[in-house]
Amino acid sequence: MLSKEMPYWDFPALAFLVEVLECLDLSECGDSIMDVVTRHLKSERREMRRLALRVLLLLRDDPSMAERMWSLTKSLVVLLRDSDNDVVRMTVVLLTYFFLDKDAPIPSPIALQLAEALLPLFDNDDSQVQLLSMFVFRTLMSFVIEKEPLKTQVCQSLLPLFFHCHDENQHVAEASRETLLCAVQFLKRRDLEKLVKKEKLWKFAECLLAEDRSQAAEHLRLALPYLENPQEPLREAAVRFMEIAGRSMRGQHKELQLMCKALEHLTEDISPAVSNLALQTLYVLRSLETSRYSIFRRLQDQLRRAWKTRPRLSSLGRLCFWSSAES
Repeated sequence: MLSKEMPYWDFPALAFLVEVLECLDLSECGDSIMDVVTRHLKSERREMRRLALRVLLLLRDDPSMAERMWSLTKSLVVLLRDSDNDVVRMTVVLLTYFFLDKDAPIPSPIALQLAEALLPLFDNDDSQVQLLSMFVFRTLMSFVIEKEPLKTQVCQSLLPLFFHCHDENQHVAEASRETLLCAVQFLKRRDLEKLVKKEKLWKFAECLLAEDRSQAAEHLRLALPYLENPQEPLREAAVRFMEIAGRSMRGQHKELQLMCKALEHLTEDISPAVSNLALQTLYVLRSLETSRYSIFRRLQDQLRRAWKTRPRLSSLGRLCFWSSAES
C-alpha cells in the first residue's frame, strides 16, 4: 500500500508501519522503508509528515540506518520551517541525534541552509525546541568545513542569543550564554568573548552597537519584536536595549522616531517595572531627538545673525575701486 499511490490507505498503512517497525528486519526492507519515509516527509498532509518523522525517530538508534538517515538532512531542514510545531519539534530532535553521532566535517551548503532555518527557532514557544536548536547551532559552528559562508548567520544570531540570556527559563538562559560564547569565538571577537565570560551582557550590547554604526539599524530591526515578547524579563531587556541603541543612533531621526513609537504602548504594560522603564527610556529618546533639533536651530540662528551683520560687498567694492584710483 505504501509503495503505491493509494490516498485513502496511506495513512493507516503508515500508522501500522510505525507499530510493527520493531519487528521488521531492516537489512531486508530498510531501503524500501526509507523510500516511503522520504516521499511522505514532503507530503502536504500534516499527519503524514508526523508519521514519517515518527518512523525516523524509531530508526535513529539503528547503526545500519545512520548513513541512510543522514541523506535526509536537506528534507529535514525544510521541515524546520513547518507551521506545525510538533513537526518542528520532532525534526530538531532528529537533527540533534544526527549531530551527536556526527564527528565528520559538515559540508558548507548544508550548514548554511541549516543555520538559516535554526535562527528563528531560538524564539520558539517550546523550550525543548529552543535548547535543541541551540545545540545543533553550536555543533554547526564546530564542524562546518568552510567558516566564512556561515559568518553572516552567526552575526545574526548574536542579538537573539543576547536577549535569551535573560530568559526566565534558566536552562534556556544558560544554553543561550553558552551558544553566544561559541558564536563570538567563531567570529574571533575576543573583546566580546571577554564580556560574555564575565557576564557583562549590557557592556556586550554597547560594544555590539558601537562597533559598526551602519549595522545599528539592522540590530534595531531584530530587537523590536522582543518588546512584545510574552516574557517580562525579555521585554525589560528589549526596553533597556532601546536606550543603548538610541544613544548610539544620536542624530538618526527616523530610527529614534521608530523606537519612540514602539515604546509608547509599553508605557501601559501589565508589568510596572516594564512600564516605568519604558517611560524613562521614552523620555531619554525624545530628549535625544529634540536636542538634535535644538542644535540645528542654534546653528541656523548663528548663520542668520552672521548673514545680517556681514559687510556689504558693494561697499567694499567701491572702497577698493576708489583706493586704487587715488593711488
